[in-house]
Amino acid sequence: MLDLLEWQKKLQPDIMENLNRRFDILRFIRVSAPVGRRTISASLQISERVLRNEVELFKEQNLLEVKSGGMDLTEEGRMLLDQLGPSMQNISGRSQLEADLQQSLHISRVIVTSGDSDGQPWVKKEMSRACVSEMIQTLRTDDVVAVAGGTTLATLAESVSPHPNLQHVTFVPARGGLGENVDLQSNTICAALARSANAQYRLLHVPDQLSDLAYESLTQEPGIQELLNLIRSPRMVIHSVGDAHTMATRRNADEKKLERLKTCNAVAESFGYYFDGNGNVVQKEKTVGLQLDDLGEGQKVITMAGGASKAEAIIAYMTYRPSDLLITDEGAAEAIKASIQP
Repeated sequence: MLDLLEWQKKLQPDIMENLNRRFDILRFIRVSAPVGRRTISASLQISERVLRNEVELFKEQNLLEVKSGGMDLTEEGRMLLDQLGPSMQNISGRSQLEADLQQSLHISRVIVTSGDSDGQPWVKKEMSRACVSEMIQTLRTDDVVAVAGGTTLATLAESVSPHPNLQHVTFVPARGGLGENVDLQSNTICAALARSANAQYRLLHVPDQLSDLAYESLTQEPGIQELLNLIRSPRMVIHSVGDAHTMATRRNADEKKLERLKTCNAVAESFGYYFDGNGNVVQKEKTVGLQLDDLGEGQKVITMAGGASKAEAIIAYMTYRPSDLLITDEGAAEAIKASIQP
């Protein structure tokens, strides 16, 4: 197929531009349906005139349908996207990006979606779709999935629908409640995921950061101990990586702590651990829930993090502990590649 495209590019130099644009429009409709033309135009920065012509083409080819609430793909449109996906990864160079990151970050597998979630929030939904696909392929009856919090994982529940492989899975929060927006907390995301998948879930109703005395007292409670044992031995862990200063600020850190993180050159945070640019742990919060030391053999650790601004944080975390699978976007992947090239 690639040889054929090379010949077509000789005759139609704009073929790749048209192919990429149409592929992106269809992908955006899939993750945003039902959706109107204005939203697509603004999100993908395509003129309404060009978009109108593309929509007419898609309708003629029976790839999408227009309803009162907006546009959605037909079954044929969804099948086309699925079949084109692997070829588009090769044509766009994303397959090579995946291979480059696997080698440089020492990660078993990397999935790179198109776009940059820093400026295109819908790209997080594409990353979420990739994660859901991995869940369906990996999980089986009675498996436990620990899910962390954050803006990236908050989109995950929107991409999940009932599936036999998820029906008898139990979702648990990776940690307790944080001092941040409740919609971004592990408990909230865990419950939303389970409801979307028609699966089971357990919640951890304790604050995430406690004094030593309160921590020791709570973790001795039989009910809490039983739940913590479940959380610390999952089949799959899904988490993200954040910028150290952003995460500390979101969790209401005082000026003294922020200054300490700055002095330590902290660039990344995950699981309550803060890392410098070399992947060294420079600070650790006493949190209730899953600890990095709990991650071991037999668990599949999936890291979802995208956007060029996350590149330094992703490198720092992966230097400390490479995940089994990194799901990211082109913005982050290109920035990571530029940072680690000799």
